[in-house]
Amino acid sequence: MAKILVIDDEKTIRDALRDILEYEGYDVDEAKDGQEGLDMVLASLYDVALCDIKMPKMDGLDVLLKAKEEGVITQFVMVSAFGNVENAVEATKRGAFDFITKPPDLNRLLVTVRNAIEKSNDVEVIKTLKKRVYKLNEIVGDSPLITKVKETIDRVAPTEARILVTGPNGSGKEMVAKQIHEKSNRLKKPLVEVNCAAIPSELIESELFGHEKGAFTSAIKQRIGKFEQADNGTLFLDEIGDMSLSAQAKVLRALQEHKITRVGGEKEIKINVRIIAATNKDLKKEIAEGNFREDLYHRLNVIPIYVPPLAERRDDIPLLADKFLGDVAEEYGDQPKTFSPEAMEYMKNLPWTGNVRELRNVVERLVIMCDSLISVDEVKLYAGLGL
Repeated sequence: MAKILVIDDEKTIRDALRDILEYEGYDVDEAKDGQEGLDMVLASLYDVALCDIKMPKMDGLDVLLKAKEEGVITQFVMVSAFGNVENAVEATKRGAFDFITKPPDLNRLLVTVRNAIEKSNDVEVIKTLKKRVYKLNEIVGDSPLITKVKETIDRVAPTEARILVTGPNGSGKEMVAKQIHEKSNRLKKPLVEVNCAAIPSELIESELFGHEKGAFTSAIKQRIGKFEQADNGTLFLDEIGDMSLSAQAKVLRALQEHKITRVGGEKEIKINVRIIAATNKDLKKEIAEGNFREDLYHRLNVIPIYVPPLAERRDDIPLLADKFLGDVAEEYGDQPKTFSPEAMEYMKNLPWTGNVRELRNVVERLVIMCDSLISVDEVKLYAGLGL
């Protein structure tokens, strides 16, 4: 049942709105002035607040502003006898869902309330999904090496510095990139990911910079590249060590001039993109062998972040395993399981050549195949690399 708060200093208005809304099946509370309304909105979760503007102690626009500053997801519908354009515009600027004049038209009021409830539900769903995504991208561990990684992320994320993330496959380089973006000033703009190793060399330039119609045989329409898609946001170039030299040259130009040109085009397009690159290769060795441009390396490597393999942070394995147990249980709608002390000790001493990614896969396998307490024999059986 949707919960609605009526904030109005006139008792007759509060009583009338309560009668209408309760008849429609809503749960209704009342507040007799702005301050009381704000206190109630902050103390309890309401789907919608019908809020008067002219009230004692605190007017409705201030209630709205302070509620939004506190991150309240309640949708405010401002209700006022002073139905002028200035009030409506100001209410919208402060985050109101809608503005209705007194006396309200009954049909308009009910339609607005229903729409506001839908919006409130959507906001709550999005908020929950964002929390879940952040949880999935959380970097877990308190070993010295991973603590250094997290401290570096916190320091560099609010800056515009380019970052080169290195480390073996499965160690969590992508999570580092996502954490940097989520803690940066570009959070509200897109994070666009490109796996340079997964794109054929003849298509990488089109993927990154886009192409014009007719630029090559299969270019039947214009394509917007990843650089343009990430404008004002972050571009994550994963496995950049696998990028062709010709594409490297164009990426270097884009970093130097903040401009790109689509394949087959002549127009220069300005871009504002923060670059995070990642690789499992030794780029200095690749430079010596002529496979990677040294000037691009220095452009990318403003802030280096090394993500260690699991073998270098074994003390983090219990924390990671417990997190994955919870994540998998939530994903499958099951109760979390636990490892016996012997099982956990055995887990800590496995080779983990696939690093954190392999650990997560093994934990998921154990959750599926084992009962509530996972024994050392079950770990030996199901964590074997030969399965």
